[in-house]
Amino acid sequence: MSDFNTTKNSNQYNIQWFPGHMAKTLRMMETEIHNVDASLVLLDARIPLSSLNPEIERITARKPKLYALNKADLADPEVTAQWIRYFRAADAGCVAINAKQKGGTAAVKAAIEKELTDLLARRQVRGMGGAKIRLMLCGIPNVGKSTFINTFVGSARAKAADKPGVTRGKQWVGTERYDLLDMPGVLWKKFDSKQTASNLAFIGSIKDDILDIEELAMNLLDQVRCNYPEKVAERYKLNAEQLQLPPFELLEAIGRKRGMLISGGEVNTERAAIMLVDEFRASKWGRISLEKPPVREELPEEDDFDGEE
Repeated sequence: MSDFNTTKNSNQYNIQWFPGHMAKTLRMMETEIHNVDASLVLLDARIPLSSLNPEIERITARKPKLYALNKADLADPEVTAQWIRYFRAADAGCVAINAKQKGGTAAVKAAIEKELTDLLARRQVRGMGGAKIRLMLCGIPNVGKSTFINTFVGSARAKAADKPGVTRGKQWVGTERYDLLDMPGVLWKKFDSKQTASNLAFIGSIKDDILDIEELAMNLLDQVRCNYPEKVAERYKLNAEQLQLPPFELLEAIGRKRGMLISGGEVNTERAAIMLVDEFRASKWGRISLEKPPVREELPEEDDFDGEE
């Protein structure tokens, strides 16, 4: 049973949404982390920080870990390169991938073996060089774990859908070299940051029927036009004056341009909001990142992400 609550004032915006199966997943992870060699944490390349579940971080800190920035084909490649440098500057393994492409999983396999160099060397000395690598695959809902598994193993072994909550129980998936433990997507108990909650809602990790779709669309428009005004203007044929309208008036202007009118000539703003959010998720606005990494001193300049994942 879901427990969802929002409280709002000038200083606070809390969202509490923690279905019972997510609490169960965390308990399973606490147990299973002892049975794997490492963890593979999928993040959404458009919101790496917002998709970094602190509960998953706590549990997976006990073993070697690799971050995979999935859906990199939907994100701004320049910003993704910044994120890779950010994680690597913190001595964390990180690769950018598109889980739908085999090249992405090849990069993950190479990075995993790099992260586990010491373990693999010890196994070789003990005559266990052929032992499978056991990985826990985890992340938030709708981050693409099922798609990743199907590409990784080369067949449709896991259910995949563009909505949260498809995987509801743990499952082992094997290849010749790897055993992957796929864990259901899990959020955390409370979001103290409105921005984190909004970012998760933008990409569909929080179910749409929980939040107000018009508010969601207005927040999305407001955020994206600050960093990518040309993409919003081009998609919806907006002039400079329209692009500066307050969020609700901008939503109305876009709905009017799309002919989403009801009796009396008013705009059906709910319909316009649904269209906006759907088009963003389908990447019809272009490649957009909603977060940039916090500034670290002396970040290395080199990276191996070329924006083609």
